Amino acid sequence: MRKLSVIAAAVATGALAVLAASPAQAVETGYSLKIRGVQYDAPGADSNSCSTGNTAAEYVTIKNYSTTSTVNLKGYVVKDATGNSYTFTANHYLQPGDFVKLRGGKGTESDASNVAYRNNCNFIWNNDRDTVYLNTPSGKTADSHAYTKS
Repeated sequence: MRKLSVIAAAVATGALAVLAASPAQAVETGYSLKIRGVQYDAPGADSNSCSTGNTAAEYVTIKNYSTTSTVNLKGYVVKDATGNSYTFTANHYLQPGDFVKLRGGKGTESDASNVAYRNNCNFIWNNDRDTVYLNTPSGKTADSHAYTKS
């Protein structure tokens, strides 16, 4: 799904899109989970090899902006504009103010390390533009974030 770009290759350090949401914004929309940022262009040459690739350097950060409630990510879905998706199938608890980085590649999900892996070595986010959606277990959009390279 990943679109390669000559311009993207020139960005040696990768690109990070950050969407900062305050707790007040979280309360207004009724959802405490928000997309905090997207590392959509993994540093270095794109390689989706499971053994030597860099898909783990591509990630989306989800933050719990609640000041009082712990949220279990089980059943939440992260997807892109074309429908590539990841569903949190295990319990993963975000304490108030806590975050998780959902990375590409394979690894062990850990509450203590604030990390989850898609267990897929293919890139999901386009280098030039995409939209990231965070859906609740019932299918409602809790948050979305569109980005462009420029």
